[in-house]
This record gives sequence, structure tokens and C-alpha cells, in this order.
Amino acid sequence: MAVIELTTQINAPIERVFDLARSIDAHTASTSQSKERAVAGKTEGLMELDDTVTWEATHFGVKQKLTVRMTILNRPKVFEDEMTKGAFSKMKHTHLFKEKESRTEMSDRFEFEAPLGILGRLAEKMFLTNYMKAFLRKRNEELKQMAESGNWEQFLPQQAEPAGGHNSGGCAPSA
Repeated sequence: MAVIELTTQINAPIERVFDLARSIDAHTASTSQSKERAVAGKTEGLMELDDTVTWEATHFGVKQKLTVRMTILNRPKVFEDEMTKGAFSKMKHTHLFKEKESRTEMSDRFEFEAPLGILGRLAEKMFLTNYMKAFLRKRNEELKQMAESGNWEQFLPQQAEPAGGHNSGGCAPSA
């Protein structure tokens, strides 16, 4: 099993970063390099505990589908999604968030196992781990840019920023 660990420092409130990271719409926008889109299950909005989503994407020139279920959710500290169907033998992605002064530290732990036994282990070592690490880094950079700019509002329009720039985690009342 391969493990990728990444940490990204983001100059934005923890609630905003957490919600962007579990937003179907922000995920789609942040993974344009693989033309990723939600095609079944929850296809828009924020993933909640036990929600499933099926992603369709193109990797290595091949269109693939991957279904994940949100298995842990403790806003705004941690969420975890696990593959229930897809190209990997196993896949688990843990997302951790810590408030550090006026910024958020977002950490990813991405565990996966390629199929095909020894051939899969060889693929993990030769290219798959580096490919997935680059994919996750790019996605995290996109999320960072969204969170630090005004772009986050198109993905989390219901959230209001209280005075002082910190999100309380609540939602603005509907009109």
C-alpha cells in the first residue's frame, strides 16, 4: 500500500477551507486537469457523513469511475472518504485541518493500493505514487487559491464572513 502525506498552509479561516475541501463543486473546479465530474450519488454541494459520490475522470488517457463514501466527518477538524468502487484495490483519503494563528493547516493522508498484486506494487513505485502526489498537490494549490481569494463564494455562497474575517461556521439566514 502506498501512502502520500501533504501539508498546505492556507491564509483563510478553518471553516472555509474545510467546507471547500468537501465541496463537490470546488472539487470539480480544482481537478480540471483530469476533467473530473460527479456523475452519481451526491453531485453538488457539500459532502456529509455517509454521502457517496461517483467521480468520472480521465487519468493516463483512460476514462475511469471512482465511487467514494464519506466515512468520518467532524467539522472543521477532519473528514475521511473511502473508495467503495473503482480502479484501486483500496483507497482512503484522510483530510485534517488545524488552525494556526490566522491561517489553516490542511493535511492530507492518501492511502491506496493498486490492483494486480506484484504488478500493481511495481506501478505504485514506478509512477502511480508520483502521479497521485502531483494530482493532489495541484488540487490543494487550487483550493488554496479559492480560499484566499473571493472565489470561495461561488462554492460556498451560503456562508457569511463575520466582522474580523473569521467564519463562524454558521450559515447566513435565507431570504
